[in-house]
Amino acid sequence: MPSRKLSTYRKKRDFEQTAEPSGDVQVAPSEQRRFVIQKHAATRLHYDLRLEFDGVFKSWAVTRGPSLDPHDKRLAVEVEDHPLDYGDFEGTIPKDQYGGGTVQLWDRGYWDSEDPERGFKKGDLKFNLHGDKLHGSWVLVRMRHDRNGGKRTNWLLIKHRDEYAKEGEENDILEEDRSVASGRTMKQIADGKGKAPKPFMMAKNGKGKADAVWHSNRGDAAAARAKAKGDNKAKSARQAQASRIDSIPDFVAPQLCTSVERPPSGDGWGHEIKFDGYRVQLRVEDGKAALKTRKGLDWTDKFKAIAKEGNALPDVLIDGEIVALDKDGNPNFSALQAAISDGKTEKLIFFAFDLLFAEDMDLRKLSLRERKARLKELLDQQKGRSIRYVEHFEVDGEAVMESAGKLELEGIVSKKLSSPYHSGRTESWTKAKVRAGQEVVIGGWKTTNGKFRSLMAGVYRGDHLVFVGIVGTGFGQDTVKRIMPALKAAASDENPFGGKNAPRKTRDVHWVRPELVAEIEFAGWTADGNIRQAAFKGLRQDKPAEEVKAEKPVMTKVTKPVAKAGKAASKSSSAKSSSEVMGVVISNPDKAMWPDAGDGEPVTKLDLAHYFEAIGEWMMPHIKGRPSSIVRAPDGIHGEHFFQRHGMQGTSKLLTLARVSGDRKPYLQVDQVEGLAAVAQVGGLELHPWNCAPDLYDVPGRLVFDLDPAPDVEFADVVEAAKAMRENLERLGMESFCKTTGGKGLHVVVPLLYGAKDRVSWKEAKGFAQGVCQSMANEDPDRYLLNMSKAKRKGKIFLDYLRNDRMSTAVGVLSPRARDGATVSMPLTWAQVKGDLDPKRFTVRTVPALLAKSKAWQGYDAAASSIKAAMKKLGK
Repeated sequence: MPSRKLSTYRKKRDFEQTAEPSGDVQVAPSEQRRFVIQKHAATRLHYDLRLEFDGVFKSWAVTRGPSLDPHDKRLAVEVEDHPLDYGDFEGTIPKDQYGGGTVQLWDRGYWDSEDPERGFKKGDLKFNLHGDKLHGSWVLVRMRHDRNGGKRTNWLLIKHRDEYAKEGEENDILEEDRSVASGRTMKQIADGKGKAPKPFMMAKNGKGKADAVWHSNRGDAAAARAKAKGDNKAKSARQAQASRIDSIPDFVAPQLCTSVERPPSGDGWGHEIKFDGYRVQLRVEDGKAALKTRKGLDWTDKFKAIAKEGNALPDVLIDGEIVALDKDGNPNFSALQAAISDGKTEKLIFFAFDLLFAEDMDLRKLSLRERKARLKELLDQQKGRSIRYVEHFEVDGEAVMESAGKLELEGIVSKKLSSPYHSGRTESWTKAKVRAGQEVVIGGWKTTNGKFRSLMAGVYRGDHLVFVGIVGTGFGQDTVKRIMPALKAAASDENPFGGKNAPRKTRDVHWVRPELVAEIEFAGWTADGNIRQAAFKGLRQDKPAEEVKAEKPVMTKVTKPVAKAGKAASKSSSAKSSSEVMGVVISNPDKAMWPDAGDGEPVTKLDLAHYFEAIGEWMMPHIKGRPSSIVRAPDGIHGEHFFQRHGMQGTSKLLTLARVSGDRKPYLQVDQVEGLAAVAQVGGLELHPWNCAPDLYDVPGRLVFDLDPAPDVEFADVVEAAKAMRENLERLGMESFCKTTGGKGLHVVVPLLYGAKDRVSWKEAKGFAQGVCQSMANEDPDRYLLNMSKAKRKGKIFLDYLRNDRMSTAVGVLSPRARDGATVSMPLTWAQVKGDLDPKRFTVRTVPALLAKSKAWQGYDAAASSIKAAMKKLGK
């Protein structure tokens, strides 16, 4: 051991006076790094944490002792390195000597870390403890400065959240006042009574003594040092081996993955598909299989076909995941939920990826490569259908991730092939997702006109459930039928959400007790901690609601290249934060898209993004599922304009690329509110969606009648035309809604039923719309015409029915217009459609506040009518 590592330790001690070792002892070698925690009643009671590293004990004085509560950040003062033989001392140090007081071996065992060198260097040491009292994942975080202005190095000791974490009254670990080496209390040690401590660091150097006092020239430490003189070579660590056991345990806490943004790409990693299912352990004993969830719940009866096949295996404990496969052979969590709910689980697959026990052997200390080789050999002999071996790929992690994305898989799991199996969250297993997944607690649901619309999601932060947003997609009719009984059974009059952002009760909000856990996929977290573009995947039955926390990727510095940063870095970071809208960073946020919004102030690109954020939830039902053409003006309304309807290279992933029959190029489609921010980012000022039914491109979903006046027609005449159109449609049994166009015209919109009995072709819809307009023009030919020729339009209003055709568009409701004044296509109540209506007052600046107070278009979905019935009336 290099003398310099203990120089500070030695300078503080006079070994002619103190009993402590000088560090010359050769300590028994170990296959794994060891740790000890010594409860030390010196001037102040504290706990000395010592981690074996590079031939010494790295040491910290934890002033209040370790805590199992992840919320607690315990001060750990770094002290001098200690010799390894110090780890066997339990006894007293004379009061007049350095550190005088009683010392108890409070805990000891082994520790591991993926990259301890880097952890010590960076001041962020993540490690796992395998002790008699402490277990699981921990972190030591180095602080910048001493709290009291001194020169000492302070760290924070924090427990990671895993199955060993405990909060509140359950966090009673410090009440265990017994030595792990002798079973004695602090008082017994101080009195020199009870059993002598069992050696750990120097297991071959004899027994300790009950009345041990550190002396430099006698006792176990001195004898060991004398024996070690002239022999400083350490024995090489033995290769890890499987150990014999009496019986296979009923359940083992599973090893969990650390979330990362990108997968590791170095050598020694194996990459597997990330399965979208339920984590399960398969235990077989005497020909009887049992299946238990990650929390130890027995689900054998739910998966009888898998259990039946497992009965043929020898005695084993296998870690894996139960999955449902779709028609393309890809994991599908919604299908898994449906199979369990309907009791049709015979086609589910148990994908086996680790072998923990086999026959009378504990294999967990073996490398993952060896464990998987044994697992493959075992399953190859069985050749079953329901239990399958998981292959891994030893290639670049980014390449596997890219392939997972092309196959539309959830992501990949990367595992260090040399690592043993450790219960709890470790960095030797990581997961990187193509699309982020998260468990959320359901706190309520929303309805529109009495029909289910969305779920209200939360996660626990501290002691209360925090609202993190709406889950608004992923609900087919079958899914809604499946989850509604559970929602109604959990219905409550109390708001389960706490904190400043807790939503309020409205007529369309229905609270539930915070008991149900949902699996969602989403695009990430906003700066405010909300979920973006969340889609429902299914209810989870294997996880308690109180354990649901926000899961965010870590280790990005390890897995993702980092550019060199100068002074501009901090500025750009700050700018990025201030110009991020719904998770989209808006470049050139101060660029003026409109020079004036009627208030003398320009509307910037960032203003546009915030406008879309404000009105997005209202707008989405009217554009979602429909291809949209976008009018882009990257340099503002007085720069170049162009019309984009197809996806192109570099298109944001927040926009859907819709495949439409008859066109090889995909169309742009905005299916999530965050996509509106992506539109703003590319200078998209106007949205012109198709008028089809959602995701049914060949089926009309609404009719749009565009009342387009000649320049010499007063707007009051357009208002009268809209009222006349409404009356004509009412005679045909159709309810209509009105909106401004953002210009001089008005749109009259009719929602249609599009079920199998009511749907018509585009040709029929267009013909009907033409007939309605022709009827009005015939009644008053001096005011209306159907010919779009500007020469013939003088003094008249063009009744444009041509919007009602496949691939034809109309400006979307609430879409801004690329015109002076930053006007918006504003939804109106019919009471607002009167002579003094001024379309210019509805701008990007004014509409969000006006919309919040408006009752425009209430009952839109419920008002949908059958065009077939109206066609019959029109034909009479």
